[in-house]
Amino acid sequence: MNSRQTQLQAFERLLDIMDELREKCPWDKKQTMQSLRHLTIEETYELGDAILDNDLIEVKKELGDLLLHIVFYAKIGSETNDFDIADVCNEICDKLIHRHPHIYSDVVVKDEEEVKQNWEKLKLKEGKKSVLEGVPRSLPALVKASRIQDKVKGVGFDWEESHQVWDKVQEELEELQVEVEAGDQDKIEAEFGDVLFSMINYARFLNVNPEDALERTNKKFIKRFQYLESKAGELGKPLMDMTLAEMDIFWEEAKKL
Repeated sequence: MNSRQTQLQAFERLLDIMDELREKCPWDKKQTMQSLRHLTIEETYELGDAILDNDLIEVKKELGDLLLHIVFYAKIGSETNDFDIADVCNEICDKLIHRHPHIYSDVVVKDEEEVKQNWEKLKLKEGKKSVLEGVPRSLPALVKASRIQDKVKGVGFDWEESHQVWDKVQEELEELQVEVEAGDQDKIEAEFGDVLFSMINYARFLNVNPEDALERTNKKFIKRFQYLESKAGELGKPLMDMTLAEMDIFWEEAKKL
């Protein structure tokens, strides 16, 4: 791999290019943090797709896109004298050193779990009033639920055994069924949310990332459905003109592929 000197030279090259683009390119000159925000989110999802596909070439490309955005935000910050890329780097370096006293101080930990607990305790000492303050409000609900549960686990608010969590899932399913039979849509939605939250909690006890698990199923469904579409195309028959029994034949074929 590249030497540290080569890595630093590459980063300096990116900073130089960013300076030039910001000065000379009409599109780059026009951008603000607000206008870049949705593009950054999009790039993050593209990186996530590449990781799920285990496509390391695409991971490299998408990491570059995200790095560009970080440099872009820092450049904008420097133009208002609020911060620059050095401030960004030093901020995260200081945080990492402070949050890892078992590496940079004399704190002793026995395992990963103690590291996580110390992390949350240190965040509270830094002035945060709640361990949940670090969960972004705009996170997708499924990811947010997972992060909430991770956070509270860090301060000891958690089930002791996985079977207790599964019992909770069963309890929530029963409560959902009661509301479905009653027909109150608002209560159905509330109970459905409780079921999802408890299932996400159970996934944690199974060492399963619920976001990755659901996306894996999404990709599997898409692949099978597109096989069904291709077979219907070979027959010259629109899907809407096929019976469910006819479609099921190709669906079962897709499952075997």
